[in-house]
Amino acid sequence: MLSLIYLIGSVTFIVGLKMLSNPASARKGNAIAAGGMTLAILGTIFLYRNHGEGLHNYGWIMAGLLIGGVIGLVSAKRVKMTAMPEMVSLFNGMGGACAALISVVEFEHMIDPIFRESAPVRMQLVIIFAGMIIGAVSFAGSVIAWGKLNGSIRDVSFRGQHIFNLLILAVILLLAVIVTAMLPPATVVLFVVVLLLSLLYGVCFVLPIGGADMPVVISLLNSFTGVAAACGGFLYNNPVMLTGGILVGSAGTILTILMCKAMNRSLRNVLIGSFGGPKAASANKEQGAYKEISLSDTAVIMAYAQKVMIVPGYGLAVAQAQHACHELETLLEARGVEVRYAIHPVAGRMPGHMNVLLAEADVSYEKLLEMEQANGQFNTTDVVLVLGANDVVNPAAKNDPASPIYGMPILEVENARSVIVNKRSMKPGYAGIENDLFFQPKTSMLFGDAKHVIQQLVAEIVNS
Repeated sequence: MLSLIYLIGSVTFIVGLKMLSNPASARKGNAIAAGGMTLAILGTIFLYRNHGEGLHNYGWIMAGLLIGGVIGLVSAKRVKMTAMPEMVSLFNGMGGACAALISVVEFEHMIDPIFRESAPVRMQLVIIFAGMIIGAVSFAGSVIAWGKLNGSIRDVSFRGQHIFNLLILAVILLLAVIVTAMLPPATVVLFVVVLLLSLLYGVCFVLPIGGADMPVVISLLNSFTGVAAACGGFLYNNPVMLTGGILVGSAGTILTILMCKAMNRSLRNVLIGSFGGPKAASANKEQGAYKEISLSDTAVIMAYAQKVMIVPGYGLAVAQAQHACHELETLLEARGVEVRYAIHPVAGRMPGHMNVLLAEADVSYEKLLEMEQANGQFNTTDVVLVLGANDVVNPAAKNDPASPIYGMPILEVENARSVIVNKRSMKPGYAGIENDLFFQPKTSMLFGDAKHVIQQLVAEIVNS
């Protein structure tokens, strides 16, 4: 019966992941996968048997489930959409910590002298070290990424930092090989050293990476957690842990590759280049003058346009303006204006951030255009309204080889007849560089909080 439950759980993970590929079925897919996990947990608690005995310490197990469940539920209910990337990073770190703790617990069982000459045990030690190292790196790195996303941790780099990181990694791998192959008297001490060095490496690994690369880092750390969980599945011969870990690991890896492709950068360049860090600001250059536009003029231009494209960015999320934006869209369509949304793959602070944000406001999925689709329609667009986006619409990515973002695919909004950019100020984006778009003749700046500005636009259009 338990094997059947594990099989059902594994299938629900696969089905749920498949359904996540379509926004219309994503919510249902998430529920199906969660249901499969719930079934697997309950099956393990009540049906697992080892030499005829079930689990012990039911009080501790239920207490852990209750406390963790309440914390997770309350946190997820209260989190703002702007803080969603931070929560994803933190929860992912908790998964890495769990995988590392599994290895710590199982290590004690594997170093018993009775088993020292057993080849299978040595292979289990390899899996234990792999799970512990990868899980610890994922945990520490995710915590640092969480701090960077909420602004409490700044980019920190020093000369030779990448060499220092590689030395730490080399020492970790060397000690793991020594313990696994030789089982020296100081095995426990060396294991603890490897654990501590893995945590240190996780911190040093993420610390110098700039904020603009956080979507890639989160995806990569997510794949680390999946691999670490798969190691736990090997240790316990548990098909649900194994399947779930492999799916998370492979999906995270694919997403990392896609994010790198969206930024036209290699993973090595992301990890070593520190894009978006302190050095990026040095790429700033002298620009011409920009021009402002009034709310009333903006309302007139948009109300009498035939086609409007809205480009959402992190500024939209910060202002919680997605509902006001949907109201503007509905109002314009009632006047016969065609409205679409152009979504850049790395807009916001995590993959899919803008999609989730707009879905919360009941924006139709059919109106969300991916970058390639949107770029093909800007030539026929009368007005592009950029709401808080910056680096993803910067023409320097195509025109300036000296720019840190050169080569990064962007939304080519400059091809539209008119561009209106809403920002709080002229402050540079996450990459730390000026945006050439703001100084082009067809671009007008509309300053202010996105939600407040859109609400005023709606009032102006209604009264026009």
